[in-house]
Order: sequence, then structure tokens, then C-alpha cells
Amino acid sequence: MKSGNGIGEGTGVFRRHVLYVPGYDPFPPRRYRELYRKEGAAQAAISGYELAIRARPGTAGGWCVTSCMEQAAEAEMEVLVWSDLVKSSMERGVLGTYLLFFRTAWVYGASGALWRLLRLRKGPMIAALYPAVLLAGQALVAMLAGWIVARLAGGGWAGLGLALAVGFAVLEGFRRIDRRLFVYYLMHDYAYTAVARGAYPAALADRLAQFRGRVRAAMESGVDEVLVVGHSSGVHLAVSVLADLIREGVPPGPSLGFLSLGQVVPMASFLPEARKLRGDLLFLSQRQELTWVDVSAPGDGCCFALCDPVAVSGMATKGQRWPLVISAAFSQTLSPERWQHLKRRFFRLHFQYLCAFDQPGDYDYFRITAGPLTLAERYAGRRPSPGRVAQACSPYRDMA
Repeated sequence: MKSGNGIGEGTGVFRRHVLYVPGYDPFPPRRYRELYRKEGAAQAAISGYELAIRARPGTAGGWCVTSCMEQAAEAEMEVLVWSDLVKSSMERGVLGTYLLFFRTAWVYGASGALWRLLRLRKGPMIAALYPAVLLAGQALVAMLAGWIVARLAGGGWAGLGLALAVGFAVLEGFRRIDRRLFVYYLMHDYAYTAVARGAYPAALADRLAQFRGRVRAAMESGVDEVLVVGHSSGVHLAVSVLADLIREGVPPGPSLGFLSLGQVVPMASFLPEARKLRGDLLFLSQRQELTWVDVSAPGDGCCFALCDPVAVSGMATKGQRWPLVISAAFSQTLSPERWQHLKRRFFRLHFQYLCAFDQPGDYDYFRITAGPLTLAERYAGRRPSPGRVAQACSPYRDMA
């Protein structure tokens, strides 16, 4: 990455404030700063522009970017933190996680959401079934180990006690290596959405109100563009933040952009109590106060690729303006060698939107977040990708 000397100096510097809403992620903001630093350097080398970042004073994990692309630009990057809520929701032991497993399965199954989601896209549903299958498999391994120990101990109460102890030890062992398997992580992710049957838990609703305040402060800071970026389950959080912001009245001045990446909106909007989210999707899709571009890729098996989150949730109307649904087309924008290396690394691919591309098309995360064009200017006249899915599939259409 080149030095920041000379970048952004003089007149005519484009200024942007980026507010990033992560998905269900227990890691602190500095993880995203270091990812941006590494991948931004790689993209700058590939694309031939200048990009430099430095820590943003007075923030936890924020950073500043200076660039020289078509013209000089500066961006302040801010992560809207809810990792503490994620961590607290993951503080359950083995038994607590199995209880969540049964409860989550019941919510998605009994509500009818599971069957509709399976019809929509099989990729993310395979990802959703992965923790369920592995938790069941781990339980079978634990029971088998306990049964063997009980037989060797000759049965009786002593054998039963040993069987229970060994079975629990096996399950605990699986939990301790979950950084390799992601079983408990994914189970807690889906359970967090299902805990209130699609409604926002109270602690999260309070945090979204704080996020709205941060976006409003950015709108009043005198920049040229405020860009909200939502990734994965952070997309539907950003939808509600922006909908409530616009209902309150958007301060005049900067352009307002919303970039949604790898969205999993149907996992929430298809649930019975997601009335606020469905209402926010309908409201935001019609507004002229912002530009909303939704980017996904069929190669990302963890998202609802090219599914219009408004339309598939049954919220499309004749007045729908947004989102513009486009494909990041991993098989075309990554080199053949890199695509072969990454295409079976499902969780890594889900973060590719935040990374460098060997052959970037009209989606370049670093041009969008650090370049001198607004989101509206960059995608003016762009048509949706041909594979866009707009069929209403949600079993619930009521709104708050």
C-alpha cells in the first residue's frame, strides 16, 4: 500500500463517511480494519490506484482511508458494534446449545418458513442444516462412546454414571474444537434470529437506535456521501436503521447510499414475528432519499444469491425502486486458479465481498468505499443482473 503523502491534499477532495454493520460476528472492529488494510493493498496493486489507511483517532477499531483514483478522496470508516451482544448470546454450554437447536428447529419448521426457504435457495439452507446435522452426529458419537463405557463397566448405576460422564466429555470436546467446525457458531447465529421468531430482541433494538444516531451524526458532518454497508445478517439490521432514520427525516446535504452484501434477509423476514422488518423493507424499497445496491454471488453458498430481499419477502409494490440487485460473479471476477482454491471454502467466500478481486467488474469494494463517486453515480443506469429472483415466497406478509 502506498504512502498517504500527497493523497487527498489540495482542493476538490471527495469526502465520505462509511458505517459498516457486520453480521453475527463476535470479533472486534479491528478485525475489519486489518482485513481492509490487507485486501485494499492487494486491490490497489491489481487495479493501479493509490490507497492508504491509518487508524481513526478516538474510535475503537475505526480507520481513515485516503485514495487517488479518478480524483483524490478521503473516507472515515466506522464499524457499528454489536459483537458484545453476539458474545453474550454465545455464552451457553453444551446443553444450552442443544436446547437452542431444538427450539430453532421448531420455530423454522412449525412456522412454515423452512420449506419456503428451501424452495428459494438451497445453498444457504444447506449451510443452515449443517450445524443441525453435525450436532445430531456429535450426540450420536457421544451416546455410542457412553454405551461402550457402560458395557465395559458391567452396567448398573456405576456404568450409567460413567456413560453420562464420558458422553458429556465427548460433547464438550467437540465444543472446544468448534473454531474448526463452526457448528456452535452457526447454531447460535440462527438461534439469535429465531429466539423472538423474527422480531428484534430488546437489547438489539436498543443498539439499532444507537446506530441510527451514528448515521444521523455522519449525515450532519459535512461529507459528500454517507454510505451504510451491511454484510450477511447485518443487512436486515441496516434496513431497519435506515428506514427509521428516513421516517424521522434525513438531514439535507450528503448523498445517502446503502450497500448490502451477501444478504440473508429471508432467514429473518420469513418468520412470523418479523413484522417490523417486513414493514421496513417495504418502506425503504420506495424511498428516493437513498440509493440501495444489493450485491451477492451464486458462488456464495451462505447467502440468498441474487434474491431481491424485498420481493421474495412479499413486500414488492408497483412503487418499488430498490434494491438494484447485481452479481459479484465470483467465477468471472476471480482468476481461475483463485476460484478453484476458494470455491469450496464456503465461509471464506461469504467474506469475499470485502476482499480484492483479480479481475474486478463493476463491483470493487474499495472503489465504492474509498473512491470519488457516490453509490448513485457509480451505478447510474445499471440494470439488475439477469439471474435476479423476485418471486414472493414468504409465508407471512403482515407488517408492524
